[in-house]
Amino acid sequence: MNKRKYFIPIGIIALLTIGYFIADLILFHGIRPKLINESGFHANYFVKNDLENKKAIVLIGGGQWGDYWAQEFANNGMVGLSLPYTGIEGLPKLPEEIDLAYFENAIKWLGKQKEVDKNKIVVIGASRNAELALLIAATFPEIVSGVVAYSPSSVSWSNTVLPYSSNELKPSWKYKGIDIPYVPMEKISGNESDKIKMLDYWNKGLSQTKLVSQATIKAENINGPILLFSGNDDKVWPSSLMADMIEENLKENNFKHSIENIKYENAGHLISSRPEENSNYRTGTLNIDGKDYEYEFGGTNEGDFKAKKDAKVKLMEFLEKI
Repeated sequence: MNKRKYFIPIGIIALLTIGYFIADLILFHGIRPKLINESGFHANYFVKNDLENKKAIVLIGGGQWGDYWAQEFANNGMVGLSLPYTGIEGLPKLPEEIDLAYFENAIKWLGKQKEVDKNKIVVIGASRNAELALLIAATFPEIVSGVVAYSPSSVSWSNTVLPYSSNELKPSWKYKGIDIPYVPMEKISGNESDKIKMLDYWNKGLSQTKLVSQATIKAENINGPILLFSGNDDKVWPSSLMADMIEENLKENNFKHSIENIKYENAGHLISSRPEENSNYRTGTLNIDGKDYEYEFGGTNEGDFKAKKDAKVKLMEFLEKI
């Protein structure tokens, strides 16, 4: 009797488990990623079976954001590589002194895959990862064929722009042992209230004309088209202003590829998030010296939603032309 008593629940659990996997196979319509942990980088690789020689998109920063977009591209017959560079085992804990060779290795590996056309690799990033995406494309024009930057930066910034980074002033990015020039910034400071206005901090940095000139990302070296998205009401940092700075610099240097600088009214900083989601959160929290401060993302629910939907359409059109 005792054996039968235990056999029944074990059998039920087995049936439920088998049923779960069968249902998962039937209901799951996405593309399961392949975990890549070789050639000195970590990534999730999204690709349909039996593809060959297709364009590939690298999502700088990875995570849920990168996985979402990489899967979207894979579902549309392209290849997606969601590429984190901090925060998981085997990678740096903080985004400071990050070696660009890490991304170089990943992109070269990607170009060797049978599913990928090595001459059609695009990098995409948002916010500080947009800064990094532009820098990667400018540093490795022989292996990157275009770049998309959501809420971009026109310059490289020091590590100290992030309150959780170390207090010692360092470059955010390096290559071959050499610091990538950056705008040195003091860490953002708190106040007596419980709110922080972010734009004043960044505008002060951009007012340092000589340092900004030295730290300007050499986007004119990018070997392919550039697509910039920003919200005119971005309250995290002045992304529309910096997008204009990028465009102006490209025109001054007679950039030979196309440049699209798309700005959205009533949109804020979070226009790279899932277009299908009409998020209703308008603020974030920043911890400075142990105290939490509220800051605004900018935009409105409706403005962000419209911007995200339109940006996805324009993004897919842009990639179609690569």
